[in-house]
Amino acid sequence: MSEAAAPKTGMQKILDTVERVGNRVPHPVMIFVYLIGIVIVLSTILSLFGAQVSYQAYNPATGDIEPAFTAARSLLTIEGIRLMYTGVVANFMGFNAVGVIIVAMVGVGVAEEAGLVKVLIRKLVIVAPRWALTWILTFVGILSSVAADAGYLVLIPLAAAAFLSVGRHPLAGLAVGFASVAAAFLVNILIVPVDGILTEITNDAIRLVDPSKSIDLAANVWFSIGSTLLLTVLIVVITERVIEPRLGAYTGDYQVPGENVLSEAEYRGLRYAGFALLAVMGFIALLLLPPGAPLRNPTTGAIISGSPFMNSLIVSIALIFLVTGAAYGRGAGTMRTANDVIAAIQKSIAGLAGLILLLLVISQFIAFFNYTNMATLAAVSAAKFLEWLSLPSIALIIGFVIAVFGIDLIITAAIAKWAIFAPVFVPLLMQLGVEPEVVLAAYRVGDSPMNAITPLNAYFAMIVTFAIKYQKEAGVGTVIALMLPYVIWISLVWTIFLAGWYLLGLPWGV
Repeated sequence: MSEAAAPKTGMQKILDTVERVGNRVPHPVMIFVYLIGIVIVLSTILSLFGAQVSYQAYNPATGDIEPAFTAARSLLTIEGIRLMYTGVVANFMGFNAVGVIIVAMVGVGVAEEAGLVKVLIRKLVIVAPRWALTWILTFVGILSSVAADAGYLVLIPLAAAAFLSVGRHPLAGLAVGFASVAAAFLVNILIVPVDGILTEITNDAIRLVDPSKSIDLAANVWFSIGSTLLLTVLIVVITERVIEPRLGAYTGDYQVPGENVLSEAEYRGLRYAGFALLAVMGFIALLLLPPGAPLRNPTTGAIISGSPFMNSLIVSIALIFLVTGAAYGRGAGTMRTANDVIAAIQKSIAGLAGLILLLLVISQFIAFFNYTNMATLAAVSAAKFLEWLSLPSIALIIGFVIAVFGIDLIITAAIAKWAIFAPVFVPLLMQLGVEPEVVLAAYRVGDSPMNAITPLNAYFAMIVTFAIKYQKEAGVGTVIALMLPYVIWISLVWTIFLAGWYLLGLPWGV
């Protein structure tokens, strides 16, 4: 029997079932409409029963850990109805993913329409052996967290197109990109901006027990590097041993880019793009590097921590794609006038119409859900339940990771969750002899994997849109079935890795 006709494994059959069932659910827009209805009803019930919690929480305004009290709020009150009716525009405009996606596509759309993205992918395929492609994309995807959300917007579609260009299934490329960017978000071989905020919250929680103790930015650096290497290997193995065999050969009608030999016009376009890249990088450097430069932190002068540069990194990325894309188009002859550039931007933004509609509905759901306080009630209740169990320290660490797994399905923001969990678990585990850097490392493990399957991930809808580009019948079920093996194996293996690191007494950082 040929490999193509080999019977499917039990896992492949289960994933096929997940995909079929998932794709039979209503349109994602209607799913969130129904979820809004559920939240309205549930918030009313919880409010009527007086559901409430008290806890210690980090106050970002004062920088202190303060007593907090949260009660369920019904959406079927005068205030709740007013919020739902008058807050629609504000909810949508305040949904960060909308602006990020549109701004990014201004630049990426030009680079894609000019042909720069396809040429770079073909160049990558020429210089990188076929076997190394998955490794390169996975490692770069994990490192992309240094640029916040840029990995979602750049690396994931690039990975799908790169797989397609070498005759591999583009959905496998999409999966490896999404897993790398989302499921390993809180680890890196570098110190990334979010580390500073997590460390600050951790130190405030530490002071509840020991005012003289603190950790620094590098407190998890060895564990983070080890996790990066582990997850790189794990994601590659899952992709090549589970995902690609299940998908089989690509039979869609999306065209593979041209031959892996660049023409003279394409090489000329790359030279133009290289000169443009140097120019735009020089421009950004002028705004960033000199003392007192406008993109430095106006108070401390820092380039990374709290700087306008890091807060608007997506603008720099969009600018780089816009300028290099236009320059490539000029050199390769695919874009000759400013009107061609504008047309490319219009085309890329027009392609976001369905996604923007979905984000409009998602933004309302998240705003309504946050108003009800149900996420905080669930997080604090889970934390207090684990505390009540009085488990040994290693069991409590693993229980903490599992609790974060569950809460991550409804609170995807890493900082918001840590602001709730840190004041509870850092002091509790310190009193059991567990160092605070261990708790922070455990939080990194718990926070990341579920990002790849929760529809509340601001970019999940975008991933579905990318999947439909290559497979017209794809839907929410397709993406969940693709990502489920990653989530299961990363959650299991990474938790065991964490426990082993703790039991062996390995250093967490410097």
